[in-house]
Amino acid sequence: MSTFQDRLHALGPAALRNIRRGIEKESLRVAPDGALAADPHPRALGSALTHPHITTDFSESQLELITGVHTDIEACLDELTRIHQVVYRRIGEQMLWCASMPCGLPGDNAIPIGRYGSSNVGRAKTVYRIGLSHRYGRRMQAISGIHYNFSLPALADANEAYFSLIRNFRRHSWLLLYLFGASPAVCSSFVEGRKHELVELRRGTMYRPGATSLRMGPLGYQSDAQASLAVSYNCLDSYGASLQDALTRPYPAYETIGLREPGVVGDGVESYRQLATTLLQIENEFYGTIRPKRVIQQGERPLHALRERGVEYVEVRLMDLNPFEPIGIDAPTIRLLDVFLLHCLLADSPPDTSAEIAANAHNQHRVAARGRESGLELERNGEQIALTAWGYQVLAACEPIASALDSAHGGKAYAEALGAAQSALREPSRLPSARVLEAMAEDNDSYVRFVLKQSRQHLATINASALSAAEESRFAQMAEASIAEQDRIESADSLPFEIYRQRYLSPERLGL
Repeated sequence: MSTFQDRLHALGPAALRNIRRGIEKESLRVAPDGALAADPHPRALGSALTHPHITTDFSESQLELITGVHTDIEACLDELTRIHQVVYRRIGEQMLWCASMPCGLPGDNAIPIGRYGSSNVGRAKTVYRIGLSHRYGRRMQAISGIHYNFSLPALADANEAYFSLIRNFRRHSWLLLYLFGASPAVCSSFVEGRKHELVELRRGTMYRPGATSLRMGPLGYQSDAQASLAVSYNCLDSYGASLQDALTRPYPAYETIGLREPGVVGDGVESYRQLATTLLQIENEFYGTIRPKRVIQQGERPLHALRERGVEYVEVRLMDLNPFEPIGIDAPTIRLLDVFLLHCLLADSPPDTSAEIAANAHNQHRVAARGRESGLELERNGEQIALTAWGYQVLAACEPIASALDSAHGGKAYAEALGAAQSALREPSRLPSARVLEAMAEDNDSYVRFVLKQSRQHLATINASALSAAEESRFAQMAEASIAEQDRIESADSLPFEIYRQRYLSPERLGL
């Protein structure tokens, strides 16, 4: 049986230089005073349905910026920077909210849901978001983050390798929340009328003193309904079966919401309350911290794509926006992510169990809410272990990986990123979550004033950087082409939406 060192050696320098990565970054569009933008997605940015790099997430006011796939970290960050430059030049006086937890929000119904035109695929995207609003409320959907897509081409038995990675990631992902969580505080409007365990930091601001990522705790991307899902990641078959059950099983609370608006006739989006009354409307509703992914073909269901062609990459979904970085993430963070994900791939990864799945969720919530508390303990193999002791063990096991990556690329950048993580275990004041609270205390700022100040600084930084005329022209052409493509899709539609919805959601479309 091969050892960790054998597996690392087998990858070789060429494979380590060929790690493929991409970033999807969500940000709220806000007015100069920090209020949520109420206008539709700007036409100057192109079609949110078809643009390859600039779209929206839940809300018309929530941009999602998407890079291509890169083997070079700096090239990936350069592209993300260019996309920011284009956006800032096309949204007038507005700017991007640079933190994960939202700005001061209006009433729930005043948060605008994303609109994608009159085509069946566009209407389905909007109805899905209407369903999310009924199920979870719009405030939760206004949370933003960074998704990091990672793959190693030509892995032997890629499905087994990626599910092994995912199991280890779920065991150790609390460490990423500790190291990179940057949402220890929220605007009071976010928790108004909700049960919570936060305390007031100052007027208009609620927090937990030891929190790292409220975004990933009970107030963030969580669902009581989905908590009943003990999704197994032991293989593609078990994962697919778990997901298919959630996609086809009627859920009483969602049946009570109903599929259609009473008394509203027609096929328009406003006549629907959700796409389906099942536990999950579609695959994307499953709020995992990491997902196995495969690029889908037009009209294809994601689960069908996985079953037909296997896992192509993993999507890491727990990263907060770093409010101290103009584009929300930096190169050292990506290097540590690469080291961590390679550790998850190469380390022994026994099958998961229902007990371990429950312990993973417990550890995630504990670190999200209390990660910087001195002496905090987590659960591992049925026993308690200090967060710091476990963290040191994981990072020590990552040292050969950082060394191999530095040998492959030259320099010491990976070792330095790992060293910074080890230092943060010794000195929690270095953590982004601690720095956020420190910066707020220095100026006696509320959460909103602090983030607004940071957002304005990032706006100035991005606007001060040069964007070539060629890039300006390329993105302008891309925007117009995306609008033309949306028009083409809408003109080609002839199927009534209700028939399209039923066919798309049929169990047969999920593959076997």
